[in-house]
Amino acid sequence: MTVSYTLEVANARFGGFSKLLFRWKGSIYKLLYKEFFVFCLLYAVISVVYRCYLDDDQQKLFEKTALYCERFANFIPMSFVLGFYVTQAFNRWWGQYTSFPLPDNLMMVVSGNVHGQDERGRLLRRTMMRYANLSSVLILRSISTRVRQRFPTLEHVTKAGFMTEDEQKLLDHLHSDFNKYWMPLTWFSNLASLARKEGRIENDIALRLLMDELNNYRAKCSMLFHYDWISIPLVYTQVVTVAVYSYFAFCLIGRQFLNPNKKYSGHTLDIYVPVFTLLQFFFYAGWLKVGELIINPFGEDDDDFETNQLIDRNIQVSMLAVDDMHQNLPLLEKDKYWVEKCPFPYTAADDPHKQAFMGSTYDMRLIGEDSSDTPMTSSTVGKYMPVHVWPSSKLKAKKRNSVKLMCLSGEETNAENTAHCKKPAGDQECDVQYVQETHAGEDDTQMDTTKATF
Repeated sequence: MTVSYTLEVANARFGGFSKLLFRWKGSIYKLLYKEFFVFCLLYAVISVVYRCYLDDDQQKLFEKTALYCERFANFIPMSFVLGFYVTQAFNRWWGQYTSFPLPDNLMMVVSGNVHGQDERGRLLRRTMMRYANLSSVLILRSISTRVRQRFPTLEHVTKAGFMTEDEQKLLDHLHSDFNKYWMPLTWFSNLASLARKEGRIENDIALRLLMDELNNYRAKCSMLFHYDWISIPLVYTQVVTVAVYSYFAFCLIGRQFLNPNKKYSGHTLDIYVPVFTLLQFFFYAGWLKVGELIINPFGEDDDDFETNQLIDRNIQVSMLAVDDMHQNLPLLEKDKYWVEKCPFPYTAADDPHKQAFMGSTYDMRLIGEDSSDTPMTSSTVGKYMPVHVWPSSKLKAKKRNSVKLMCLSGEETNAENTAHCKKPAGDQECDVQYVQETHAGEDDTQMDTTKATF
């Protein structure tokens, strides 16, 4: 079953992601613990052999080999190789998810355009959607191990009600060297043409709309089939796998702690346990495991797609839409706010969030903009930039106003000291920021800022 943790990370808070580190199902620990154990075991065996079973000459040879491996192992471009591979695997994974054939659009078009509340009309609509779902079942049987285990043969598909025995015989007798998932969709299109002739579909525009949605549905089935057929090139998968495992094979020797008495560079401590090497293995090998996990999401891993659940959902909502809900409308009546203005419903907890976003520049005051308040022009400031000093009615605090100038140099000055705020000569641009402050106490300060270029 797909592991979902969306609710647990709905709000960013202290230690929010830390809780996820203690999960087992779907975790990197579950994927990697066997390889991690093997790596630790091999490292320990080599360390014991080096320390206890080699004579002096053999130790010298081993130490030279370890220094050589440590020096040249970093030549393998691990980050580049793994990063590109996992990116391609993720894009492929998401593309397969978005290509999953959902019948929602198709069932809406069928329900709205194939008319008739009699038994014949009901039969046409239900059969059309059954054919659409049958097509998705046939394609998923070909690419998903879970669906294949559920429907190992066409007889199981027939017993599940996705097709009749006569339809199964017809499907078996239609010879094709290729996958037959498209055949039920052909039956669908022929049935749509028949419904048009019978007048169940009122006009050709409605028929065209129905066929367009059918073709979109078929295209998604085809895309899933081609994703299964055309994989990421095998050579690249091999390159990534060989790069990761060969790198850590060299690390088994190159990252050994050598005798500190021999004064090898970088080997002044002997702490037995290579903490950072183990972390590096956890990160790089785990990165590779992510690529292995998402390269085919139609298997039986914890995070693979729930294909059987999607099949059940699709057939259920399809039949509800075209049968039980077809022309089954609730009574039309005036809504609660037929006369009154519709209020925005809020709880007490949401009351502070009532204010709607009007745009980032909604409260911005442009130079020369008309206003209901008559601005007081600062003659001193006006020498350097055409700005207005808004009256105290625009501010919450009204006790005392002070005027400041902010020059391009970052220096601040008041309205009387303007020596370094002169307009530069020529066409050079200068940003001057005028700030109006109101001092009404430590916790009640309102600032209006206008920035101009001249």
